[in-house]
Amino acid sequence: MAEYKYDIVVFGASSFVGEILCNYLAGCKEEPALRWAIAGRSASKLEAVKAKIGKADLDIIIAEANDETALRKLCSQTRVVTTTVGPYALYGETLVKVCAETGTDYCDLTGEVQWIRQMVDRYDSVAKASGARIVNCCGFDSIPSDLGVFYTQQQSQELFGENCNKIQMRVKAAKGGLSGGTFASLINVMKEAAGNPALRKEMADPYSLCPGETDKARQINPGLAQFDSLSNSWTIPFIMAAINTRVVQRSNFLLKPAYAKPFLYDEAMQVGEGLGGRLRATAMGGGLAGFMVTASLKPGRWVLERLLPSPGEGPSPEDQKNGYYDLRFYGSTAKGKTLLCKVTGDRDPGYGSTAKMLGQASICLARDIDKNEVGGGLLTPASCFGNTLIERLKAYSGLSFSVIE
Repeated sequence: MAEYKYDIVVFGASSFVGEILCNYLAGCKEEPALRWAIAGRSASKLEAVKAKIGKADLDIIIAEANDETALRKLCSQTRVVTTTVGPYALYGETLVKVCAETGTDYCDLTGEVQWIRQMVDRYDSVAKASGARIVNCCGFDSIPSDLGVFYTQQQSQELFGENCNKIQMRVKAAKGGLSGGTFASLINVMKEAAGNPALRKEMADPYSLCPGETDKARQINPGLAQFDSLSNSWTIPFIMAAINTRVVQRSNFLLKPAYAKPFLYDEAMQVGEGLGGRLRATAMGGGLAGFMVTASLKPGRWVLERLLPSPGEGPSPEDQKNGYYDLRFYGSTAKGKTLLCKVTGDRDPGYGSTAKMLGQASICLARDIDKNEVGGGLLTPASCFGNTLIERLKAYSGLSFSVIE
């Protein structure tokens, strides 16, 4: 195995979530000690990160997102590059290209499904040839969903001797905020889709990240406000479902053996029971629809960009600490067996918990996942990490995975 100066380089360390990630890595107690560095385009901002997290000896690497020469030099020094530089559709491709060509492992936080599909088309075969494991979606989108399904399938095998051919995830509870970077990514996706009918069609395809998949089924799309008999609650669409469902389907596409062919998966968010739940679902569903319509129109995006947080802004440390989430996975098998599993996190989903998940995914990729066991390509958390990351998340990231019934 080649020797590298660093286990991990955090690219975009001065971003909102990048700084949270660096603070988390600074406190990690790994044996042997983690060797890592921070990278980005601004030396002064990176020095400020060092000072803030109390790591005066941390190395700094200067590189622009579109500077291929600088990124190649960066990759030559590390096992894993972990990037928080988004929107990835605007700033992410050069790093993916360099990692795929040099065999450097990679983690990111993207939720931009249209961009992931482009990267699959352009660099999956390159990464397979070089051995680079390119793992997208290593935050709240989509680790809890992807590994929650993976865990539920394992429990189904243990209990019933068969996988579930259908799993439905329900967000039972969640508390947390979104940063300006997340809003910027979402608005950029809507901007791209607004002027590209072919892209809109691609983004509507639940199998968009499974090129060549032949075993397809009509997937369920929960309505704007509907009663859900599984959770005995009124529900609305979950805003992250558009990416999570695609990632879960890609895991099913990549895993050998697959969960099921075809495999049904959907997500929704619980908002309450009875008349009160119905009224909340109607109001919240209408608000969500209104936001998406506004974001799809140029004048609407102009207004939103001035009203929403700017990149670099996000939840306060106190809000991050007080956040949480509770996800439920309702599984059923072809023979009619059912089970219910739960995944929880102890920080706000988008930032406090996401930084811990990304940190452990990066360490897991650098230290635990042998290249002889998991080869290169554009991968998902479940298809790359599986149980190894689940155990890390339980031990170090405040997540729990359990069977309820």
